[in-house]
Amino acid sequence: MGNIVIYSGVKGEVNVPNALTISRFILIPIYLFVFFQVNMQLAFAIVLLAGITDVLDGYLARTRGLVTTVGSMLDPLADKSMMIAVFVSLVISGYIPIAAAIAMLARDAGMIVGSAVFHFRGSKTVPANWMGKLTTVLFYIAIVWVVFELPYAIPYLWIVIGFSFVTTVYYIIKFIAANKDKGLSRS
Repeated sequence: MGNIVIYSGVKGEVNVPNALTISRFILIPIYLFVFFQVNMQLAFAIVLLAGITDVLDGYLARTRGLVTTVGSMLDPLADKSMMIAVFVSLVISGYIPIAAAIAMLARDAGMIVGSAVFHFRGSKTVPANWMGKLTTVLFYIAIVWVVFELPYAIPYLWIVIGFSFVTTVYYIIKFIAANKDKGLSRS
């Protein structure tokens, strides 16, 4: 099918997978409005739509040769931003304990800030891998359990949060290995 370009600018391209990623950023305020003003089930459908765009953009990028540096940076940022919005809304509404949200937010904020700092220093980025994608899927499952108040939803959520920290350690190891020529492995 080739590279379908929606917009080509001086600094890069916005292709279909990147447009899908950008749509996830647009869905965040829509989700929050619907969650707090309309109803939680419809808001949950918006979260699922975001999850579908995540799967679709990754599939299109890999199978059509449309992987870009911008997409590699924006995709995990969109995922984390949506998860942060969901966790904050679930804490505010009393569905999950604040400690769980703090643990998840601290991890994601650390990854976002760390990625941005090292990116702007010229470090190589580590693209999403199966562990990161599995973590996202497990978080979506945890959200379903929490929203529908299934038994053991909160213990399962804690297990997923623990797994997300394991995934973070894995990313840090991969990042250090990818950038060892820059001396990051000593810092």
